Amino acid sequence: MVTEQDAIALCAEPRTRESIAHDLRELGVTAGMTILVHSSLSALGWVCGGPVAVIQALMDVVTPHGTIAMPAMSASNSDPAAWRDPPVPPSWFATIRAQMPAYDPATTPTRGMGCIAEVFRTWPGVVRSAHPNTSFSAWGHNAHMVVDHHELAYCMGEHSPLARLYDLDATVLLLGVGYDHNSCFHLAEYRAPGATNLSEGSAIMLDGLRVWATYQDIVLHDERFARFGAAFEEECVVTVSYVGSAQSRLFSLRHAVDFAVEQVSVERQQVEPS
Repeated sequence: MVTEQDAIALCAEPRTRESIAHDLRELGVTAGMTILVHSSLSALGWVCGGPVAVIQALMDVVTPHGTIAMPAMSASNSDPAAWRDPPVPPSWFATIRAQMPAYDPATTPTRGMGCIAEVFRTWPGVVRSAHPNTSFSAWGHNAHMVVDHHELAYCMGEHSPLARLYDLDATVLLLGVGYDHNSCFHLAEYRAPGATNLSEGSAIMLDGLRVWATYQDIVLHDERFARFGAAFEEECVVTVSYVGSAQSRLFSLRHAVDFAVEQVSVERQQVEPS
């Protein structure tokens, strides 16, 4: 775990809203861009203002004419039978399904998305999609187009924010994180033939009542994303530069998804990872 002292040691001077905005522009982020951001605050070094300053810098550069999206996933609102990190005793399953609080886009926190994404989801003017497990947040010109109509089944497939970002020819910003965090590769898993289906569940509000809803999805394999990313960089245009102390990457979401569709298709013709 990176401590605040570690963050201080990463930089000769504080990172600020202005310096982060400068570095984002040098990387290639521009006004009016539609951008999907995956981020690590600690990778940037010590930031004066923390996640607030990072979000302000992103908004300064992209402007309201563009659109910023971030993952806002709440993985704990899912079927406990599939939990592996860590698993819970089977005797707990019924209680969890009966008592898990229903998803509320205003109050359900993110899990494992980092503090920038968590602060972003509560930011004035940010809207969040309705999926109880795999939501996204967005701000700017096309925010509602990105997050509206996020269907329960097949959570990162054709009726998800990822597909809408693909339609908008969005750009991905990996801000101090690697391709293992690159959620757009999941869209490729839906588009490639041969996916394995599964049943999933989450607590939602339906007609004013809290219910445990079950829905269809597919088995996802993000453990191969780092490998996909390395191959993607060899074949496609990826801009790599530093934002603060964070090595960051900027690339076309559409190109990344199309590339990964081919990769997933080849792997599924061999042996799908278990």
